[in-house]
Amino acid sequence: MNAFRLLAALICCVVIVPTSQAEQGYQIPSPELAAVVDAKLAPTSYLSSDGQWLALFERKRVVTLDELAKDELKLAGIKLNPANFSRSRVSAKFSAVELKHVQSGTVININNLPSGIIRSPKWSSNSKYLAFVVEQPSQANLWLYSVETKQAKMLSSAALNSVITATPYQWLPDSSALVANLAVNIDKPKLKNNSQNVVPVIQQSTGEKAPARTYQNLLTSPFDEAQFKFYGQGQLAYITLDGKAQAIGSPALFKSFSVSPDSTNILVAGINEPFSYQVPYSRFAGTWQIWGMRGYALAELAKQPLADNIPQGYDSVRTGRRNFEWRSDQGAEVIWAEAQDGGDMKTDVKHHDYIYSLRAPFKREPKLFTKVERRFAGIEWGNQNVAMLVDWRFSDRQVRTFVIQPRNADSNRVLFSERSYNDAYKDPGNAIYERNDLGANVIKIVGGRYIYLRGNGASEQGNIPFLDRYDVKTNSSKRLWQSQAPYYERVRALLDDEGERFITVRESKTEQPNFFIRDLDNDTLTQLTNFAHPYPAFKGVTKEQLRYKRDDGVELSGTLYLPPNYDVTQGPLPVLMWAYPLEYKDKAVASQVRESPYEFTYIGYWGPMPYLAKGIAVFDDPKMPIVGVDASEPNDNFRKQLVSSAQAAVDILVKKGIADKNKIAIAGHSYGAFMVANLLAHSDLFKTGIARSGAYNRTLTPFGFQGEERDFWQAQSVYANMSPFFHAEKINEPMLMIHGKEDPNSGTFPMQSERMYAALKGLGKDARLVMLPYEAHGYRARKSLLHVLWEQEQWLDKYLLNDTAEPVEVITEPVASTGQ
Repeated sequence: MNAFRLLAALICCVVIVPTSQAEQGYQIPSPELAAVVDAKLAPTSYLSSDGQWLALFERKRVVTLDELAKDELKLAGIKLNPANFSRSRVSAKFSAVELKHVQSGTVININNLPSGIIRSPKWSSNSKYLAFVVEQPSQANLWLYSVETKQAKMLSSAALNSVITATPYQWLPDSSALVANLAVNIDKPKLKNNSQNVVPVIQQSTGEKAPARTYQNLLTSPFDEAQFKFYGQGQLAYITLDGKAQAIGSPALFKSFSVSPDSTNILVAGINEPFSYQVPYSRFAGTWQIWGMRGYALAELAKQPLADNIPQGYDSVRTGRRNFEWRSDQGAEVIWAEAQDGGDMKTDVKHHDYIYSLRAPFKREPKLFTKVERRFAGIEWGNQNVAMLVDWRFSDRQVRTFVIQPRNADSNRVLFSERSYNDAYKDPGNAIYERNDLGANVIKIVGGRYIYLRGNGASEQGNIPFLDRYDVKTNSSKRLWQSQAPYYERVRALLDDEGERFITVRESKTEQPNFFIRDLDNDTLTQLTNFAHPYPAFKGVTKEQLRYKRDDGVELSGTLYLPPNYDVTQGPLPVLMWAYPLEYKDKAVASQVRESPYEFTYIGYWGPMPYLAKGIAVFDDPKMPIVGVDASEPNDNFRKQLVSSAQAAVDILVKKGIADKNKIAIAGHSYGAFMVANLLAHSDLFKTGIARSGAYNRTLTPFGFQGEERDFWQAQSVYANMSPFFHAEKINEPMLMIHGKEDPNSGTFPMQSERMYAALKGLGKDARLVMLPYEAHGYRARKSLLHVLWEQEQWLDKYLLNDTAEPVEVITEPVASTGQ
């Protein structure tokens, strides 16, 4: 009798197992969620230099799984397509393009393009031509659209090489021609490996410290080295507007190339052997030279050694000459930086960097251009009288901008801005640029003294974008215009020298962003585009910005979204929180609001928003600041501050009557996944968690992670306390983990999720691991995205929306593993 009852019980268990949990292969979520993946968003825009033409590129947001499954090589930190000598994971890809005339509204469709991916668009400085790359399976080519003829043509049949130089071409500033990097080996037989080429891979330390982050997709063998040289080798070519090409110099591994503002010289960086198996190509040895347009070396600026021994620290740099660039306000003058502290900002010196310059014909000794007290971060060029120099320091997150006179950069230096780079309230905005007489991009300076600044206008009321006019002579700014509620509007480009007419992008909570012309003098607003609402099913969603405090007084904020037609009298809702911790050195800065309550409500497939369709409230980006005050580092109290922030978020939702405290889920991606695991281990605030593409064991990233500069041996207790893997036994809520199997991101290699899942399974915890074939740190294939939405939907249905959890069958499938 007892045996019969046992058999009956087992049968019952099998019957009640949800079939969705036992299904294998890719799945599709409910129709409301699936529609989000295919929603057509507003196109990406590129405005011509004269502000007259708006090129609108239709975004290719998702790809097929077959596209991701194509052959791919991983060499020196690069993922490349060996079939067409292009990078295989370029994010900004487009499927169609049209042009819109700003004044008349005329629309021109470019219809004669071959099938393929459009990318890397660039206007010529004279606004007469739009160049772009069309990438096809066998090769990528340079195309040119002429505003005058209204025709697009393939400029050259020669295949481009974008393996190392991701953007494989540059306009000459005078718009007369382009310089491109061609794939010289594309028609040669591909390299083959065999057992005779296999040798022991030997590496040896010399005793010199060489801390390196956990880079992925590095070279691993002599055959990898041979392939890197084969696919990376390019030939620079000068291509005229009628398509004639002339070789510039000899083939090489070009890390970068840049044409001088007077269109006569090229600044070239080549990669040298020997290569490294510890760092990516950007830190390989290299030679910097200045070439004439026929490829003759006019000057050798530096032979940089392999940079595998840069001192630890985010503001540490290689020794010797670095950061080469042309002065965009001069015809042919190159500048560079040289560290005066051995590359280590912790060294106490008066000036951490010197900046040197060398002018054509590049025969004289370099001149000392200026001295920089902190670490050099760059110069924005205007003219010989005005430029803006930036330096910074990581220890206190300080960044400073000075207005300088390039003729004498060490004299009459004026402090324009000094703030924490996290301090959004003190951000003065960014200078508006224009093309100078050479065709180079420089700060727009009117009357020799006025610079126009546009910014987000972060404030306690949220972001309120603005347009300011800054007076160099008086070091003061005047507000010319600011966005007005209930709209969120920001300046895209100036159309005059007075700051009266400009193009803006304008949106509201319910209105999709569109382009407008705002005329302050005539008080008019003219709409240029009329993009349709991409999510009609979500039009009734309501949005509210919440402000609250955690127990140490730090003010926090987040954006609450409620499902269509919800009324608070209906009672509390289940809530999905989606967050990402950030580090600060100042409590006041950590408390700042960095969003606008009037921004358009995007329902992207990436985050939590689609689940509004299931009656779940979404609390998006509730702030989780980790603050280090005075001598303490932020991570010294990571767990305490993280839990305190989460507790404050839960409390405000419950207080408002929005949330049932027993029905709140926490989710995040990357460092947000790390947050999820920590909150499940060290609090009982959440019913379940979703962690995507995360890292869980910080000892696997021993030379720093996120904003942590100390290595494992300097801060073992911090690494251990922060690692949820070390505290997996405390996790008593179910956790869904998702990870791309080809994740190249530093620190979040797929093993992180696999080992965390193995720990949870071994400890008898309720967990599910989904490994997505061919996907990287972010997910791009339509099948993958639909499946991720399905996984998250099923998980929330089971653990957030249902009052009782059903048993989960342990299965083995190509995309997921489940443990109980």
